Amino acid sequence: MEAASVAQPSVFRRTRHVVDRIGDNALFGLSGAAAALALLIIAAIIWKVADGAWPAIRHFGIAFVWHGAWNPVIGREAYGARNFIIGTLVTSFGALLIAAPLSIAIGLFLSELAPPAIRGPIGSLVEMLAAVPSVVVGLWGILVLGPFMRSNIEPFLHDYFGWIPIFGGPPSQSGVLIAIVVLTMMTIPIASSICRELFLGVPRDLKEAAVGLGATRWEMVRHVVVYNVRGGVVAGIILGLGRALGEAIAVTQVIGNSLGPFHISLFKTGNTLASQIAANYQGASTNLQVASLVYLALILLVITFIANLGAQRIVKRFELQRTGGS
Repeated sequence: MEAASVAQPSVFRRTRHVVDRIGDNALFGLSGAAAALALLIIAAIIWKVADGAWPAIRHFGIAFVWHGAWNPVIGREAYGARNFIIGTLVTSFGALLIAAPLSIAIGLFLSELAPPAIRGPIGSLVEMLAAVPSVVVGLWGILVLGPFMRSNIEPFLHDYFGWIPIFGGPPSQSGVLIAIVVLTMMTIPIASSICRELFLGVPRDLKEAAVGLGATRWEMVRHVVVYNVRGGVVAGIILGLGRALGEAIAVTQVIGNSLGPFHISLFKTGNTLASQIAANYQGASTNLQVASLVYLALILLVITFIANLGAQRIVKRFELQRTGGS
């Protein structure tokens, strides 16, 4: 039958009325309000932290960032964030260097290599690590991890790699290296779960096509699975980094909370922005000390925003490369 012979309606029937659109309008309004509320909450947090830090900002200025002294003695008060910033970056990125390959490996094992019978139980156990309270992880670090690192891992690193400054000095039961390991444990569940879901989301047709063209399993994983979701993998790892940057309780329990200069050796004690705030805020004796601690929180907030913006840029670049954009 020719298309011209088909009867064409002159007027389309109206099947929806104003009442029928209430659900659409309500959904649009609620979702828009939720997005606006999230922005308002972020703005309120930034404003409140900046307002609390203003006395220290006015007193010390931007020099607070690179000054290393932290002297709470009344009459001789002097505060600076340099050592805490260094400690935060060293512990967080140290944990990231260890957690990133482990998280990708766990995600690949659970999605591509593990027998189906054990994928569920192992995946659940890995995700359960994220539910363990920080204070419990910190206690485990004090009672179990610290003594084990001091008796086994740190002597081994010192004996074979002691010529590297970061592994110099006597082993210690609390220090930066132990904090890095604790943060690694707290980062892996988040990053590995995201990686596993991303790897499972790669279409099976692409995998089978690669194998059908003669690729080995490793080549299929490398050039198809990981390549197609690499932007998401980076985002998941950076999300784990955000957890490491802001962790306070567990780090406070194992890092030693030193107020002196940050040592090159990872065996020495140290401090971070979050741990310094958690350990000293309740006991702050002067308004300037309180404002200085809030100033540390403002710096930590800025570092976290920079990390997330960097992750978004990386993800966007990977997406443009995958789609052939510029």
